[in-house]
Amino acid sequence: MITHPRTEELAESVRLWIDEIRPTLDPRNAFLARVAANAMATIYRELTQGPAAEAAAVDGMSSVLGHEGAFAELNTEFCARIRSGALTVETPGVLAALQVMARNQIAIDQPSYRPEGTPPPAG
Repeated sequence: MITHPRTEELAESVRLWIDEIRPTLDPRNAFLARVAANAMATIYRELTQGPAAEAAAVDGMSSVLGHEGAFAELNTEFCARIRSGALTVETPGVLAALQVMARNQIAIDQPSYRPEGTPPPAG
């Protein structure tokens, strides 16, 4: 059976290739290659960590809102209720849900960022 590379494998392969050729480039193109490699790394993390992050967000928002739904619908309602003042940090579960969503998004977008008091990843 023929199997094709998964999307995350393709993204990682392109990132590695860019990093391999970057030292041979002139400064401007080396910088642009670094930007491209960083973008590919973010795509990789979104593909590999995004589904779990979205599932955690759905769990947190569902718990606070009191009903289940798709991420986009829950997120729209959750944000609207925060904007209107119907949900605040005093509302049970809101702060915990926001913290989980923020940490998961930071892990995807800026994995080297470590909030104060956060231990470095194992390994």
